[in-house]
Amino acid sequence: MEVLHLTEENFEKEVLQSEVPVLVDFWATWCGPCKMMAPVVDEIAKEVGEKVKVGKVDIDQNTSLATKYGVMSIPTFIVFKQGKAVRSSVGVQSKEDIMAMLS
Repeated sequence: MEVLHLTEENFEKEVLQSEVPVLVDFWATWCGPCKMMAPVVDEIAKEVGEKVKVGKVDIDQNTSLATKYGVMSIPTFIVFKQGKAVRSSVGVQSKEDIMAMLS
């Protein structure tokens, strides 16, 4: 499955109302560690297929989402299940660590 481009307009439908868990990557275009994580996030999206949605929120374009979920540093990864944030981690993570957040 492709990585979803999440915005303030589609966040509720794609994340909060999702039937499956959603991994959200809060990032920015100028963030070096975020760029390092991009291929890992893409890989995870391909591997989890339909079982989990994977999306990215550009914090510069969607500041209210970053504020709402307390994103202070990027990249921040938050897993949502049934509309609630259930796990989060900040900074560069191994693929294994992110996959473990989904279980």
